Amino acid sequence: MSQTSPHWITLANEKGGTGKSTTAVHIAVALAYRGADVVAFDLDHRQRTMCRYFENRAETAARRAIELPTVRCHTIEDMDEEAFGPFVEEHAAGADFIVVDTPGRDDPLARYAATQADTLVTPMNDSFVDFDLIGQVEGETFKVKKLSFYAELIWEARIKRGRAQIEQQRDPMDWIVVRNRTGHTEARNMARIEQALAEMSKRVGFRTAKGLSERVIYRELFPSGLTLLDKGHLGDLGTSHLVARQELRSLVAALRLPGGANPAKEEAAQ
Repeated sequence: MSQTSPHWITLANEKGGTGKSTTAVHIAVALAYRGADVVAFDLDHRQRTMCRYFENRAETAARRAIELPTVRCHTIEDMDEEAFGPFVEEHAAGADFIVVDTPGRDDPLARYAATQADTLVTPMNDSFVDFDLIGQVEGETFKVKKLSFYAELIWEARIKRGRAQIEQQRDPMDWIVVRNRTGHTEARNMARIEQALAEMSKRVGFRTAKGLSERVIYRELFPSGLTLLDKGHLGDLGTSHLVARQELRSLVAALRLPGGANPAKEEAAQ
């Protein structure tokens, strides 16, 4: 792959427990399987979930003497946006993709990373507790009544980016709200959330995509650093695991990231 500058993907949600790190790792590995050069930045220096995942992955590859497509991951601590921007530019020089995982809390550097993204991915659980991050709804009608601070932040960032788009030669930001754990949502509530998301998307211009279901396999793979794409290294997979793999592929396709697949390198993931 070749492009003028790395395509920046930020996974951001100020609420914890929405599957940001799991989604980030699997997107990054999927891109690595394409043959892309991916550099990751983990802004949650307390938990370091994304970078720990790739450390575990490297250890597994060394222990089993196998090759696994992987990602260079940097943990960011005690750094503001003035320092972070040049740091990313230096360490991602020549890369195809940047993947940034942010902490599940309000954080100045996370806000900066969100506004710099070419593709902003906001994972949320299918509940109005998580929807509240984007906007507030009426208690009786479930109609959207107000944008959240976070939605306004991204809206303003997209406007500023649009003004500088020609000068900076960058495409508009693509914002995707990814609905994780939909399988555990009651049908009537799911319909209400779909309606609210559809209404909100018209206001602030995001797309929606179906994400990853709640599956034990994601937690079980963390110690080895393996993913559902690592066919041949996982042993026999049950039906639910095969369905989960297809969920992941569908999510990556829904993101519409630049660059085509490398058939030879993706063969291992088929």
